[in-house]
Amino acid sequence: MWSVIESTTDREDWPQSPPPPWPADVRATIWWHRATDAGRELLPDRSVPVTLVMMVDYLSSPVGPYREILASPTLRRPGHGLGVMPRISVPFIAVDSEVSAHGGRTHWQLPKVLAEFDGDVLIESSASDTDWSVKAHAKGVGPSFPMRGGLGFAQPVDDEFLLAGARLSGKARLCRVKVDATGPTLGSWLKSGTHSGLQIVSGSMVTGPSRLFSALEV
Repeated sequence: MWSVIESTTDREDWPQSPPPPWPADVRATIWWHRATDAGRELLPDRSVPVTLVMMVDYLSSPVGPYREILASPTLRRPGHGLGVMPRISVPFIAVDSEVSAHGGRTHWQLPKVLAEFDGDVLIESSASDTDWSVKAHAKGVGPSFPMRGGLGFAQPVDDEFLLAGARLSGKARLCRVKVDATGPTLGSWLKSGTHSGLQIVSGSMVTGPSRLFSALEV
């Protein structure tokens, strides 16, 4: 399974999770920055050099409430069968739910591992394990506004991609996020500092099933 060191595990005995679709109520802080050289090396082909990070609080889901952090070092360029919008590819993702970890790894080839979470994702939050940590201090900018959109995944699987998508609607606001990230690889491609972002103040999300797409078609 494609991952960086921070999201690698030998564990295989995860509790079983239900298949998609997965509806959920969410709150989240999302931020982005220009990809570093190390980030571009993780996804060198047909990529948009922007790193996207999400700190998410799932208030409800088919596996119950849980917290999550994920990051895409660059975005997959759209077109060539991948749709009209850039897609994220996720080598780093962690949760505080064993059942969610099974779901991510089994249904979407997302390399979910367990981590400790603290704080409020809309204000000050953190995710950490023994050898890495990400701390985010967010400050909302301006009033909230209605939003509706989607998020596409393209997970590398050998010479193919596993494609999936999530639909999201709710209320959002712009924000600034001060980030401190450390780890064996995270420090080189998930940049510390202050970044522009977007907060999902309240939202409903549905993540659908995945399908294989040949990289030779891209």
